[in-house]
Amino acid sequence: MTILVLGSNGLAGSAICRNLQANKRDFIAATRSDVDLLNFKEVDKYFNKIKPNTIIGAAALVGGMAANIKYPVEFLINNITIQNNTILSAHNNNVSKYVFLGSSCVYPGEAASPISEDKLLTGPLEKTNEAYAVAKISGLKLIQSFRDEYSKNWVSVMPTNLYGPGDNFDMHNSHVLAALVRKFYEAVLEDKKEITLWGSGNPRREFMHADDFASAVTFITDNYNEREPINIGTGTDISIKELAEVIVKISGFKGDIKWNMEVPDGTYRKMLNVTKLNRLGWKSKISLKEGVESTYKWFVQNYQDTRLNVPVKVNDLIGTP
Repeated sequence: MTILVLGSNGLAGSAICRNLQANKRDFIAATRSDVDLLNFKEVDKYFNKIKPNTIIGAAALVGGMAANIKYPVEFLINNITIQNNTILSAHNNNVSKYVFLGSSCVYPGEAASPISEDKLLTGPLEKTNEAYAVAKISGLKLIQSFRDEYSKNWVSVMPTNLYGPGDNFDMHNSHVLAALVRKFYEAVLEDKKEITLWGSGNPRREFMHADDFASAVTFITDNYNEREPINIGTGTDISIKELAEVIVKISGFKGDIKWNMEVPDGTYRKMLNVTKLNRLGWKSKISLKEGVESTYKWFVQNYQDTRLNVPVKVNDLIGTP
């Protein structure tokens, strides 16, 4: 069984490739240099050449709150285009299983935590990443539609907030944990006496190491075949302020922390209900402390790598029909 991993250079995709390799699975890691996922003809030709049995769709335009607020057009158009191209081409090329990677942001912004899979489309989305969420909901529904109309054994997974080696640490486009890792490292490097962080620090979030997530994806690929999406998470959460304190201890930062209350916090609490996944037989294994320590170490070792900065540029993203 040949598994094709789309977006293999990204945080999730690279972790999935590491897991498949560790488990001696037959897979192909596709990158942007192999195929332009924004171009349907290229995608269809590439899939026909590779002839994968299974596709894990980890390719997406992702970013933190600031990037989502600034570039809703790019997050909506590019993600829908990538999804439509790859899912339709998978149908054209008789791919047996497609594992679509969604996001926890598909759930209503005010949904009570822990959020179960049946809360999808039961309320308004969080405004700060609405465009990305709509794109992911579109992909999830397309997977379900192909199941209903063409009897495909395709599934959707909804991951919580991921972090780890290979993350985007760009200060304008990264997610919160990666941004904090970089801020505290540079504050120590520059001997800063004070650091300002976004929001109040009170919102609670669930964080999962990418390698833990990859283990779950491999497990689901082999063991889950249902129409409804399945959550992937740790089942625990932490406040942003508490997370900052964890990174303070790891980094050795000695200065003061100030919180910028003029910027939005986003959803107050977001943690996934992972009962369905746990009942299947998989549970998270990497603790937050262990995961953040290894991520911080990796970041320090790779600090000069330009790939840690992935700016969102409007003119570079919208694909050709």
